[in-house]
Amino acid sequence: MISSHIDPKLVFAWQAAHSLARKSPEPVHDRGGYRVDTHSEKEVKRWVFPVLCDGLYELARDISTPRYFLKLCGTHEELHGAIPARWEIQPGNYFMEATAIVHQTGPIPDGYRMELHQDGPVARVQVVAPNGDIAASGTAAETMDAYVYDRIETALEYRRKGLGIAVMHALGSARKSSIGRQLLVATEDGRSLYERLGWTVMAPFATAVIPDREF
Repeated sequence: MISSHIDPKLVFAWQAAHSLARKSPEPVHDRGGYRVDTHSEKEVKRWVFPVLCDGLYELARDISTPRYFLKLCGTHEELHGAIPARWEIQPGNYFMEATAIVHQTGPIPDGYRMELHQDGPVARVQVVAPNGDIAASGTAAETMDAYVYDRIETALEYRRKGLGIAVMHALGSARKSSIGRQLLVATEDGRSLYERLGWTVMAPFATAVIPDREF
């Protein structure tokens, strides 16, 4: 069984680098979790909680409008039990760390082009298909404490060509320091890819939001 316990300092390190990768504001400590005031089209604020605490219960009770996200390093069942019925649990994710990187990448298919763009501590990779489509892409951001991979995506029609693995290794090659821990949050589909590459699940990662349809 996957443990739900995770070091709060590691969660904060992940959120700080994750915000950097997405050009979001820095996280701040708030009610036992870490708040990011994103103010984007899809999200007003998010809170990430290392564990269940009074602050999460309070927020879940007080918030009554959509576009506020509560995230917990814990199971669906734990988060579901802490929130009123107006909240909806989202598909499950997993907090993961690279523990034994497997170098199994090969050359990308003929006609494809790998592009790596470095902007200070943020690296962005995309694989361009022969017809000009962005076949795969991903981002990573580095702080003193963590190297976080984010939005690793392969377009549906370009899957099973090793492009996701190629993106991960290209991002890994942009890492400057070997001190910060390599972290990411994976979807259910992505989890199997990362496990093949030597990543380990540290904790389930549950998310809840109030659906727009209620308003």
